[in-house]
Amino acid sequence: MTEYALITGGTKGIGKSVARCLGKMGYDLLLTYSTDTAAAQQTSAELSDECHVDVVPLQADSSDRNAIDAIAQHVGKNGIQLGAIIFNAGLTCRDRFEDMKCEDWERVFFANVHFPVFLLQRLLGNISNGGSVIFTGSLMGILPHATSLSYGVTKASVHALVKNLVKFLSPHGIRVNAVAPGFVDTEWQKNKPAEIRRNIESKIALGRFCDPDELAEIYTLLIKNSYINGEIIIADGGYSYK
Repeated sequence: MTEYALITGGTKGIGKSVARCLGKMGYDLLLTYSTDTAAAQQTSAELSDECHVDVVPLQADSSDRNAIDAIAQHVGKNGIQLGAIIFNAGLTCRDRFEDMKCEDWERVFFANVHFPVFLLQRLLGNISNGGSVIFTGSLMGILPHATSLSYGVTKASVHALVKNLVKFLSPHGIRVNAVAPGFVDTEWQKNKPAEIRRNIESKIALGRFCDPDELAEIYTLLIKNSYINGEIIIADGGYSYK
């Protein structure tokens, strides 16, 4: 039976590039998305044709507690065996510190920390021995940034979560790692004003944003290499090298 890779937020941006790489590795794909059904269906058809694997889009908003049940029930009902889980979906809140609301702070924490923890708990029995769990962390969880306090703190929590989960997943023969990207050329970044992009690029040794496909190769490395465990792989192109 072909194993599946579950990728939360797998129909756009980084998640889509990771899905393409894992599809080419032979994994069937279970891709969650929040609201854009048209884009999810288009991505699924595209990857199915390109990779010749089964691609299933599943609507599941990572800020909604009910999404945990929806994903777990789909996996259980269909007898899906998971060889890899990529926790890629995430939220941010860019309100000023002075304007932040408790409910927005909690929503970001739920999506970025609580959701993957309790979804992983529910799916533990469906992950193959030797399987791999990968979180999408962030350079903002390592270097303080003035854009979003909640995002930086939750991504730092994700990095700590990875280190601690090693102790809990190793008895199940499951490895856990994270990728901490810097600035990746997703649609969000492409829509930034040219002046802001140039300012960011001036701080990167390579002088450019990361291509999502370049970043996706790191996820495949973490799946293929059976000895990497408990690591946070930073991929920032040499940010703040000057």
